[in-house]
Amino acid sequence: MSITETFSDIKPVGKELCDLAQRRLDNLTKPPGSLGRLEEFARRLVAIYGKEMPELPKKAVFTFAGDHGVAGEGVSAYPAEVTPQMVFNFINGGAGINVLARHAGAEVVVVDIGVNYDFDDMDGLIKRKVVHGTGNIAKGPAMTGDEAIRCLEAGTGLAHEYADKGYTMFAAGDMGIANTTPSSAIVAAITGRRVYEVTGRGTGIGDEALSNKVRVIEKALAVNKPDPKDAVDVLARVGGAEIGGIAGLCLGAAARGIPVVIDGFISTAGALIAYTMNPAVADYLFAAHNSVEAGHGVMLDYMGLRPILDLDLRLGEGTGAAMAMMLIEAGLRIYREMATFGEAGVTGEKENRDINKNSKIKE
Repeated sequence: MSITETFSDIKPVGKELCDLAQRRLDNLTKPPGSLGRLEEFARRLVAIYGKEMPELPKKAVFTFAGDHGVAGEGVSAYPAEVTPQMVFNFINGGAGINVLARHAGAEVVVVDIGVNYDFDDMDGLIKRKVVHGTGNIAKGPAMTGDEAIRCLEAGTGLAHEYADKGYTMFAAGDMGIANTTPSSAIVAAITGRRVYEVTGRGTGIGDEALSNKVRVIEKALAVNKPDPKDAVDVLARVGGAEIGGIAGLCLGAAARGIPVVIDGFISTAGALIAYTMNPAVADYLFAAHNSVEAGHGVMLDYMGLRPILDLDLRLGEGTGAAMAMMLIEAGLRIYREMATFGEAGVTGEKENRDINKNSKIKE
């Protein structure tokens, strides 16, 4: 399905079912609002799914992998060879995302969208390669406009494919050495914030490397001059293939009425691309956590999203999203499985007030 067709299917989430869900939540055997954000998650899922009593979700974590030419500028603590090595680790089930996805009851879907390595066919690997790594953004554009569109369409295609398989909750993760650099460039380009305000240490670089990273991003923005109002232009000029795939996944999921749990800095940069293309996408997004990367909170604020967790995470892969999925599902379980006052034979708040008002206490 083309990006244009996907756009036409994205509708803002209605408020009517949200209000209906709130009435049920307020009638459960607890003081109103006492389960805090778990109630928010339940309300939002009811509204997103468009059902008064949604089923528990079938979950998939998409880990998009891509390489970046800007790695040659010394912006990462790890060499580019780590990207394909980690893809093999994902396939073998040994990475952090594999462990946490198993814990969350979610399937890991590994997507080669831009790795500078040709993988053989393997169980568990989906090949949607658009580029063999992006160009060095310090010297020119990351991709052509056509390649950026193809990355977006790869993501939307996977959203539709897995929706057709019965999956009803997605998480977006990433793998790509040096990909915090294009992510910072995207944040700066779209939000207008200064580069040093939205650039962090990524894989754990030192002060000198961080200063170099800021200079590289400033140069990339000066060389490429991305149009902040044109998200596809930003993606093509200073983005990454996996970031485009994540953006497409967010768009496709919104078109199918499926929530997406976005992970950390890189996947949120993908969500920001999708949001800039169509702000209604935000209705379908859950922000898993607030990472330690400097620009992450800037993006969440820009999209009006509130993170669920704050655990000093900075791994990526979808790890934070897998953990947040469990809490989001917990909210829906509360909504579905907790007894109402009537079902439990427990006196509700209004009934308590009436009893107290009508009682005559003898002193």
